[in-house]
Amino acid sequence: MEIRYRPILESLVPPDPMSQFKLKRRSPEEEFPDLCRNYTWMGRILTPAMYCRQFNRCTHSGVIFDDVIRPGIEEPGDCSGPASVGCVAGDAQSYILFCDFFDRIIEAYHEHKVTNQTPESDCNFDNLKGGDDFDTTYAVHCEVSAVRGIEDFCFPTHCSRGERRRLLSLARRALQRLEDELPGCLFMLEELNPEQQKKLNLNPPSYSQLRTGVARDWPDARAVWVSKDGRLVVWVNMEDHLRLVSARDDANVAEAFKCICINLQRLEEYYRELRHPFIYKQQLGWVTSSPADVGTGLRVNVYMKLRLLPQHKRLQDVLKRLRIHMNKTESLTVYRVSNAITFGLSEVELTQLVVDGVKLLITMEKRLEADQDIDKLVPTQK
Repeated sequence: MEIRYRPILESLVPPDPMSQFKLKRRSPEEEFPDLCRNYTWMGRILTPAMYCRQFNRCTHSGVIFDDVIRPGIEEPGDCSGPASVGCVAGDAQSYILFCDFFDRIIEAYHEHKVTNQTPESDCNFDNLKGGDDFDTTYAVHCEVSAVRGIEDFCFPTHCSRGERRRLLSLARRALQRLEDELPGCLFMLEELNPEQQKKLNLNPPSYSQLRTGVARDWPDARAVWVSKDGRLVVWVNMEDHLRLVSARDDANVAEAFKCICINLQRLEEYYRELRHPFIYKQQLGWVTSSPADVGTGLRVNVYMKLRLLPQHKRLQDVLKRLRIHMNKTESLTVYRVSNAITFGLSEVELTQLVVDGVKLLITMEKRLEADQDIDKLVPTQK
């Protein structure tokens, strides 16, 4: 991996990039973190040799490798749940400069090889089959979201106050253009009262966000844009530069996906005209601060009422084969079903994966309610 990128790496890094910071660090061997009880992908993949290779590298905006792995060191996870990536990119250059680390993280998390080919993209919502015909007894509501990073700016974990305010200014101009097609209103977070924040499902920054720097200067230059019809919400400078969310109470994934695709393409055009396009890497697709979102940046969540299936012994096997996740919500009988990956499949294919999975889970729940076996419905590995 490093050999492939060596000409690029050498052109990006001055001879001694760390000398400008005067950091009082010891040798890489002495600085190597304790990963004995670390259950993140970072903890599984990082070796002393790899750490040594990254140790003296630094992006132009000042991101060093210790900044990249800090989240996984501070939150090592546990062995019971799915492993998090355990790392963040401080800027887009991090994915190139630390490519031999990030590529392995992406391949392990998404279970898809990073190649020289450009990832396939398909935002043609007409290619989606189904998604508007769920049994609403089981499928309660849905949410489709997409994240994007803006070229020439550091990601929220590393950006300055000035950068964040400049990003807000760009978002304001782009969203004003969007209002020509979809009327809406931009709200600054500091101007929202507790009742408005609750209505928007806005929670105070978590301890993790504060420690990793995502929530620095909160709520300075954070905003939310809401369309008048309630179909679309755009978060600005939260965990990512931009996050578009389309939520529906009728669990119509097809309409939510259509809303995201149309408005994402509009905003992409507006930002390009502002000379700050969305960040795209040839071998990775769309990239943001988290390697867990590279490729499409797309998340499809369907909230389901399930009573018997969550206790079934073969559930985890079913979820793994469908390549979807199921997580508990605050309600005892409502579960969130979502795509497990964002890289390696197109936007339509990822959404189709969730749609097909939800239909199968509903069929299984109905069979269990009728005291019938579901073993024959368990899919082969995709």
